[in-house]
Amino acid sequence: MLKKASVNSALFEGFSEPCRDALWGHVYFTPALEAVTRTPAFSRLNRIAQLGPASLVYPGATHTRAAHSIGVYHIARRLITGLCERGADSFVTAQGIRSFLCAALLHDIGHFPYAHSLKELALTGHEQLGARLIEADPTASLVEKAGADPAVAAAILDTGRATDDKEVLFYRKLLSGCLDPDKLDYLNRDARFAGVTYGTQDVDFILSRLHPSRERGVDIDSKAISSVESVLFSKYLMYRSVYWHKGVRAATAVMKKTLHSALHDALLSPEELYNLDDNGLFDLLRKRRTAGRGKGASSSEALFDAARGLRDGKIWTCVGEVPFDEAKHHHWENREDLQCRAEAEAEISAQYGATVIIDVPERVDFETGLHVLDEDCPFERSSTVFGAETVASFVKTLRTVRFFVDKDRGDLVYSL
Repeated sequence: MLKKASVNSALFEGFSEPCRDALWGHVYFTPALEAVTRTPAFSRLNRIAQLGPASLVYPGATHTRAAHSIGVYHIARRLITGLCERGADSFVTAQGIRSFLCAALLHDIGHFPYAHSLKELALTGHEQLGARLIEADPTASLVEKAGADPAVAAAILDTGRATDDKEVLFYRKLLSGCLDPDKLDYLNRDARFAGVTYGTQDVDFILSRLHPSRERGVDIDSKAISSVESVLFSKYLMYRSVYWHKGVRAATAVMKKTLHSALHDALLSPEELYNLDDNGLFDLLRKRRTAGRGKGASSSEALFDAARGLRDGKIWTCVGEVPFDEAKHHHWENREDLQCRAEAEAEISAQYGATVIIDVPERVDFETGLHVLDEDCPFERSSTVFGAETVASFVKTLRTVRFFVDKDRGDLVYSL
């Protein structure tokens, strides 16, 4: 009974500070959790656009990673509350719950601006950077005041850390999966602000059909199968229409190419890219463009100008595209092989007399690792039309290799 009361206090007591969110309405914090959102590490997220360059195509998509993080925290609290009502209170602790809520709120504090542009570069992952920030003051002290353990919150976020703590492993599965708070917020939020309908999910119904599993995180019953199908297809449509829109991919490719070239030419160091906001990234490019002028890195200098042009809405032109072919294109897609892609770009650019950038979207996971309780089987073998082959076809259909060129020179390379 004492443990039950302790768990209930972790979920309900002290949440007196309202925050008005455009998507979910009132989101409530404890004073200590509200103070966490005022730290420099979290405040930086107010200056990072959630969808990076997507606003060049969808002007309304200017929402921030801070707003998204508050939404993830909100859904995480609703999720763990429902799971405790259905039996999770027998194996979770009050401190663990508060640590999970802090991990949800702070899951993006290590994120870069133009996140997808930097994913393939040889940089420390945002989860590891975020975990370090959680364990450093002033954030660590405020996390402790919120009734959480900074080390536990960091371990929930940084899945690369070895642990045999079953409660930490449980929370990791809640924070990352098919029906996780991150996905339930970003699909709805991104769709709302991009002005499309594809990402809309019935979050109330989804949360009502989730059942706690100490080993798997959450299970579902067959009534939730349609909700999982909706999430999978919505994610596919959002990638096809918003995240990987041709114009968004053009801007992403230019920024990625610029940063890879600058790192390769030693005009930038990885450490300089950490803890930046959107404006800080563009300011850094301007400074390095000036500092590198005349030092023999002309390719990087030109790309610095191209990347800075994104701020003024300059989108490169797509002059050719082909479906991704594993046999032909695998050597262009890995982080370690970006230099191989750069060599191919240089060859094509020399042939056509214009700077060409090859864009190879990363592999996307459509997580289906859920167990259907009343059918006693994994989701992909349940009464769903979204079997493993269908889900695999999503990725195959989405992945398109594109060739981009400065729009002022687009007439030179249409034959690609």
